[in-house]
Amino acid sequence: MVNIVRNTEKIMVFALIFILGVSILICPVAAASAISTIQRGNTVFIGEQGLDITAAMDGDTILGWWASGSTSTNPDYTIPVSNPGSFIVSPSDFASRTGNWYHLSSLDKDNGTAFLVVDPTLGLRVWDTTVNVDVTDKWVSTDYDLQFQIDTNLVQMTQRGVTVPVAIKVRSPNGAIFTSLIDKNGASTSIDPYQISTTPQYTGSIWSTKNRDAYPTGTYSIWVECNVNSMKDNYGQTGKTISSTVSLLNQDRNPLIGNPSYVTNPTTSVTTVTTRIPTTIATKATTPVPTTVLPTTIPSTEIPTSVETLPASTVIVESATVPTTHTPGFGAGLAIAAAIFGLVLCLRKK
Repeated sequence: MVNIVRNTEKIMVFALIFILGVSILICPVAAASAISTIQRGNTVFIGEQGLDITAAMDGDTILGWWASGSTSTNPDYTIPVSNPGSFIVSPSDFASRTGNWYHLSSLDKDNGTAFLVVDPTLGLRVWDTTVNVDVTDKWVSTDYDLQFQIDTNLVQMTQRGVTVPVAIKVRSPNGAIFTSLIDKNGASTSIDPYQISTTPQYTGSIWSTKNRDAYPTGTYSIWVECNVNSMKDNYGQTGKTISSTVSLLNQDRNPLIGNPSYVTNPTTSVTTVTTRIPTTIATKATTPVPTTVLPTTIPSTEIPTSVETLPASTVIVESATVPTTHTPGFGAGLAIAAAIFGLVLCLRKK
């Protein structure tokens, strides 16, 4: 009895392993099939090949396109469809003929829309989530967390019931291209492929620059591409199935620091310093002219203010006050002349 139970358990384990293995094999095939299967009215992109448009053709064998504003009964361009199970949206046929394509039973019989042809677009930006700054074509420092922003119209493929696989390419300064990135917690995220389902698509903070062993300093080149149904192989144009390549400088020091043309202000932005050279005007030397200082007082010659007592007949003459504006010596001469005149008068009376 015990052996029967053990054998039953073994059989159940083997059965589960078998089912799991089959599921793993079937799921990718189912997903690949879904992303290539086009229903009526779905969007297809220039460059896609291997598409199964059987349902979109609804039994018809001709695709027709009318130019915008056309009033013609017959389509302006037609493509015969001999194998609807493997169809290519060839750039030569569709690059200049986007819009609605119709399935026709004959050249003048429109039976409805087969699918919509769209020119793909694809772009990428890099965000520093530590400080919430767009660092596309800029620089980041150690221990900063980064995420990618993917802008594309390829999300219209989700109408086929799948997410859209793209490949984010990160090339290090030494030329290595990463297929996954490590965040600040050590968790790894696949970036090739990376599934998108909306636009813009944000990856979250999946890349931390603090791991210097994995991410050395220097300039990184980053782009995103999509090769769903070989569309990049058939239509590898920048901005369409391949984004423009952006750069990211990973280093510990702001590259503007040390540049003699800039000074970093820690609280605001970087400010340009302009050096102004003062203009010197030469002045001719002037020989100083000696200044004559006129005395403000009478020279030391004392002028008597009275005459000593003379005989009763002697006339007493008081000295006159000399204005400081007269020439020096004039007042003294006048006083002497007056004294002599008085003495002569006195002698004549005797």
